[in-house]
Amino acid sequence: MRNKIFSLLVFSFCISIVNLLHAQGQPEDVQNVKVYYEPGMYGGWPANFGIWNWGDEILVGFSKGYYKDLGAHRHNFDREKTEYHMLARSLDGGSIWNIEDPGRIGNGDLVIPNKGSYHGVIRTDVEVQEPVKASSINFEDPNLAFTVRMTDSDGGEAWYWYSYDRGHNWEGPVELPDLGTPGIAARTDYVVESKKKCMLFLTAGKSNGKEGRVMNVKTNDGGINWSFVSWIGPEPDGFSIMPASVRLSKKEILVTTRRREGPKRFIGAYSTKDNGITWNKLENPVDDTGEGNPPAMVKMKDGRICLVYGYRAQDGDIENGLATSDIRAKISSDNGKTWSKAYILRNDGSGRDIGYPRVVQRSDGKIVALYYFMDKKTGPERYIAATIWNPPTIGNE
Repeated sequence: MRNKIFSLLVFSFCISIVNLLHAQGQPEDVQNVKVYYEPGMYGGWPANFGIWNWGDEILVGFSKGYYKDLGAHRHNFDREKTEYHMLARSLDGGSIWNIEDPGRIGNGDLVIPNKGSYHGVIRTDVEVQEPVKASSINFEDPNLAFTVRMTDSDGGEAWYWYSYDRGHNWEGPVELPDLGTPGIAARTDYVVESKKKCMLFLTAGKSNGKEGRVMNVKTNDGGINWSFVSWIGPEPDGFSIMPASVRLSKKEILVTTRRREGPKRFIGAYSTKDNGITWNKLENPVDDTGEGNPPAMVKMKDGRICLVYGYRAQDGDIENGLATSDIRAKISSDNGKTWSKAYILRNDGSGRDIGYPRVVQRSDGKIVALYYFMDKKTGPERYIAATIWNPPTIGNE
């Protein structure tokens, strides 16, 4: 009898713990995978590159450099050593990954020509491609990968590359015009309109030359020429950068951005009903991202929007057990007007230097989020990770 009572108490306790975690927004079916980890090296910032998927084949870009302890509140990336722009590819929906170096392949090095890299030193072990003249791109090619890169976060030059074989070989770099702005801090975010039409969402320098303000530009001739469409929101006192977009309908687009105003770090949102000519501000999907992180979005097969972001807690709060650095997600069932509670995908970050996600949905409906991370079990190095999870069904948000 006592054993039965004890078993019932244990069972009730376990159920209570599961219910508590669910109430706090922790999904029950989560798989965390190391995509790239190398002792003594630093893997970072998928959001600065791009993600592409063809069914369960996923390709994502990231930076690889040498780890160096530079103290708290810093990216511990040795800026006096080489930075490599790498690709990670999975053929099984995100469980197993292979690392690719496009520079080593010898046909499509994704390095900004004649410029220092964003965090480290430009590589000298391969021949850096010289700029090429724009050729008309088929944006509807089923195996297309298209990426845009920057030279300066405050708005320098921007370049793009494209591939017709799922990122194995690349054409480029082609310089993107600044369109009258104080420079462009370009990261990959685009919406294909047709074979020759594509809309790019970019961060431009503000009138004072600092980052940043979000705009959208378009091409009608496969990328040979680009034209300014509109600013997305007024010029902020702080910044609005790193847009993430999804198309809602033929004329509707939702864009979320990384925001900072004074001490506040959050994610803002805008929508358009006239294909990017005018924009309406929406309620913030996320009011607090800690010390700041960009959004990543995907429109799911059932029409809902999944938003993934990092929450960067202060190192002192993490050490004292007052906060955790997390990878989180929210879901919208009404095209970004309102959002669910935050789902905590993982909360074992050992410092603030995490996040910068990219996200796709694989063929079975599971969400695959890519980001960089650090945890105590692994060590001080940052690494690229993936979280694979089942989004909640409609009505259980």
